Amino acid sequence: MHAIEERGRITARVSQPVAEKLQEAADLTGATVNQFLVQAALEKAEKIIDRERAIRLTLEDAAMLINLLENPSKPNSALLGAFERFKDKVENGAFRSNSGSGT
Repeated sequence: MHAIEERGRITARVSQPVAEKLQEAADLTGATVNQFLVQAALEKAEKIIDRERAIRLTLEDAAMLINLLENPSKPNSALLGAFERFKDKVENGAFRSNSGSGT
């Protein structure tokens, strides 16, 4: 038995010239207007999502980032102090987990 896939519905009202242009494009691709619209909208959605999720750097930005990774600056006093506080907590058992201890 095949699982039934839930489907959503999207509707749009357009002017007659727009409807005719969409129909012509759909006919040229051998699709129904609905198939054409869904495919076109999906392609556009994927481009927008990809564009918004990507981090784009100029060549100068990329060079600066690589330089910072390859040549990190020395830790300042605030970072050194935070590390010492963290180390003290670890040594005093503040980060021990009770999971799996049986209690």
